[in-house]
Amino acid sequence: MLDVGNKSPEEAVEGAAAGVPAVAVAVAVPAPASAPDAAGTEAPAGLAPAPLRPYLIVAGVLCALYFLYSWVQYAYFRTPSWDLGIFGQSVRAYAEFRAPVVDIKGPGFPILGDHFSPVTALLAPLYWIWPSPVALLFAQAALFAASSVVVGRTAQQVLGSRAAGIGLAIAYGLSWGLQEAVKSDFHEIAFAVPLLALTCRALILGRWSLAASWAIPLILVKEDMGLTVAMVGAVLFLKGSRRLGAALAGFGVTAFALTVLVLIPAASSLGQYDYWSKIEKTGEGADTSFGQIVGDALASGERWEMVFHLLAITGFLALRSPLVLLVLPTLGWRFLSQDPNHWGMHWHYSAILMPVVLLALVDGARAVRTSPRAWLVSYGRVVVPVATAVALALAANLPLRELLRPETYRADARVAQAREALAAVPEGTSVETDVSLLAHMTADHRVYWAGTSRDVDPDYLVYDLRGWSQQVSDPVALASQLHPRARYELTHRSEGFAVLRRT
Repeated sequence: MLDVGNKSPEEAVEGAAAGVPAVAVAVAVPAPASAPDAAGTEAPAGLAPAPLRPYLIVAGVLCALYFLYSWVQYAYFRTPSWDLGIFGQSVRAYAEFRAPVVDIKGPGFPILGDHFSPVTALLAPLYWIWPSPVALLFAQAALFAASSVVVGRTAQQVLGSRAAGIGLAIAYGLSWGLQEAVKSDFHEIAFAVPLLALTCRALILGRWSLAASWAIPLILVKEDMGLTVAMVGAVLFLKGSRRLGAALAGFGVTAFALTVLVLIPAASSLGQYDYWSKIEKTGEGADTSFGQIVGDALASGERWEMVFHLLAITGFLALRSPLVLLVLPTLGWRFLSQDPNHWGMHWHYSAILMPVVLLALVDGARAVRTSPRAWLVSYGRVVVPVATAVALALAANLPLRELLRPETYRADARVAQAREALAAVPEGTSVETDVSLLAHMTADHRVYWAGTSRDVDPDYLVYDLRGWSQQVSDPVALASQLHPRARYELTHRSEGFAVLRRT
């Protein structure tokens, strides 16, 4: 590793990477007084110069693509899950200086008793300006895009090639982990992505204290991130910073234990960390042994396929860097989980792994330059262009490709029906609805999900008949079944949606 741990000034990219999303989420990381000029052309000793402007252009394009995809998905009611509604409800609570209660999870449910993600409170100032779940989608797009600046500039400065830097920034921005996260709407891990990029950059540059500083806030992103912080400490220990590494590892383990054993159970209406059941029970709810869990994990082709694709996008050269150890905590719980959603390449779970493996590739490419094996030296010289080519080839079958298809922007009859149903519910009322409409109502209604609101009788019920039609054809009969204590009358109905008002 380069011995630049005590060098200064810090590069402008570290301020810029936090600064791009800061516009959206009011997270400001001021640049030091001795930072390089706005062009970012200065470089610390031992590193190649890397102007900031090209990477900001790449980040701007990526941000636009991410946000456009998210907005189209939201506007045309293609939301894949209830998560955007959940985060929209919690951020609205923070913005209104209320406790983060999320009625979608259950009436009066405190969200910090589900996942410990207080970092989302940083989105409250953005919500004051833009009170809509769409603001969260924009914030995520900005955070993801900002991390590409860190990845690309680090590659150029370490490898001494602008082509390598720009290429890797593009490969990273189009990586399957980030694209699948964009497709999955907003999640709290949007904050972890740039933090991990900055942590890995500091590790590559030998700036041990800075690496620890960027890693520590990860404990506020999600409860499992404490184990990743601990692994950062382990890498520091292996790199020779034994005291700091041991302290950070202990801090990470302690934070994880405190969060899942004390803080979440204290906040939860269930009095426990409910996600242990993802490991302890099968999908059918049956108890399972630890031996069976491990055996199933090791024999799972879907899990190993995900690992293969994770390393393949780096030409497997990430394995030459100790930074790749940072993926182990996340891969560990995903391997042990009994939930199939955690195993493969879909959803948002792999987004936090992308900056780690792509920057491990940079570290690995630098490491093999001094290898006695000529073939390995040659491979290190071409691996970044190859990774870029692979990213562009894979992008043809990843979510952002939908932006090139005219039908993506075509609103069908169902979209019009959904908008009519939303318009039929007065602002400020309480409403129970299905996943397809949850996020669209959180900004100006008290929203419940039809699957968890049995103990309350909202003012309005909005049913997606496509979801319920096989169970009951009469919305009024369905309302009587779900809310026997109240009476509801039908006020609006289309082929796809029904709206009922409590009388």
